[in-house]
Amino acid sequence: MHGVTDLTLTSKSPERLSTDVLVVGVADEDGKPRIEGAQALSRTTRSSLERAITLLGVTGRAGEVTKIPAGGDVRADLLLLTGTGAPAQDDQVARERLRRAAGAALAGLAGSPRVSIALPVADTADLQAVAEGALLGCYRMASAREAHAAAREIQLVASPSGKAARAALDRARTVAEAVHGTRDLVNLSPNVLYPESFATRARDLAKGTKVKVSVLDERALADGGYGGLLGVGKGSARGPRLVRLEYRPSRARRHVALVGKGITFDSGGLSLKPAKGMETMKNDMAGAAAVLHTVLAAARLGLPIAVTGWLALAENMPSGSAQRPSDVITIRGGKTVEVLNTDAEGRLVMADALVAATEEGPDAVIDIATLTGAQMVALGNQVSAVMGNDDVREQVLSAADRAGEQFWPMPLPEELRASMNTPMADIANMGERYGGMLVAGLFLQEFVGETPWAHLDIAGPAFNDSSPRHYVPKGGTGVGVRTLVELLSAASA
Repeated sequence: MHGVTDLTLTSKSPERLSTDVLVVGVADEDGKPRIEGAQALSRTTRSSLERAITLLGVTGRAGEVTKIPAGGDVRADLLLLTGTGAPAQDDQVARERLRRAAGAALAGLAGSPRVSIALPVADTADLQAVAEGALLGCYRMASAREAHAAAREIQLVASPSGKAARAALDRARTVAEAVHGTRDLVNLSPNVLYPESFATRARDLAKGTKVKVSVLDERALADGGYGGLLGVGKGSARGPRLVRLEYRPSRARRHVALVGKGITFDSGGLSLKPAKGMETMKNDMAGAAAVLHTVLAAARLGLPIAVTGWLALAENMPSGSAQRPSDVITIRGGKTVEVLNTDAEGRLVMADALVAATEEGPDAVIDIATLTGAQMVALGNQVSAVMGNDDVREQVLSAADRAGEQFWPMPLPEELRASMNTPMADIANMGERYGGMLVAGLFLQEFVGETPWAHLDIAGPAFNDSSPRHYVPKGGTGVGVRTLVELLSAASA
């Protein structure tokens, strides 16, 4: 998995470990740096570290990474001090501090094949957080892997052991692998990843697993009345696809459907985006990538819950065959939509997939999409939005909190629904300009019927086009996977 070949536990003294790099945490306690987990170190080593952090001006702030020669009683070649920030009373916040500190440490290393991490771990939940952070921080974009090899061995210094600890490490590996796979797909160039090749990759990734894959091509989509996918995709020489993933263990008591937006490139169609606005539009399939790898992770973890995943794949391009503003299309199930803006295409392909998902009668349907620029206006590029039925929305928020991802609840004001009224169809794909994220959510709500539902808008957080931070690399982030895996785990408990 992206250069990481081994993840193990040890209860040995950190100083006695034969390793290239020993990672130690430094907290920012009321403006004063404090070594975390110092009780695991000898008095001589503690004294040496305390002197070093004073001389080097180490603060312990979150994201701070300082490298110093080891020496003394420490067998490692290099000491890496990673800032854990201010102490937190909330358990979930405290675990995210550990996750980020481990991620920042590993992200800052290159050419160090053996790394040992001595962060304070009180229980298996802490252990999983540190393992996740370390593995997520090891990610390297494909083009950079040779120049910056990730760690080959990661050893965690921790007291928790036994079956529960091994299960925590296995889960961390599976979750990190799913996030890495999602990042890889998002980072692929659109001339490499398009609807047909995406569908092929889904088939290939599912081989040898308990996930079944079926694909609808243009002819099948036409026969099935999928007017949203066909309308968005007809401007491209590369036709749309609808991929269905099925994981159905025999002991499953519940069934959850996941729907992902998979616009492999979004030019805006005839409502053309400005050139600058297209530069990162290869990431407009991040929702579909997250759904694919969440379903695969659920199967690898053997979760006792049935999961169907729907990947709504299309390329939105301008051409002589592209759909036009004022076209009227028919979504699967018969509802008509007037297309006022061809750059509001994600909701059209999602509508088709949502109808297909709800036809199977799942207990809940969750959709995830890089849906609106309005999400970024409202919440920025690090906090995702969640809308939907109150109970499902709260389940998503609770899962996100446990997973360490930032989601914020948003309303679906019924007053905005009227702004999508049109005499030409049942609904228009555009409405009130202000509150555009909420209007998009209300549009999707029209296609879920009575099925309990939540909508995750990850437009900003799905792609990091600035500097890396803690375990988040530049490029695709894999946001949403950890939350969805946690949600399915809780629903299957």
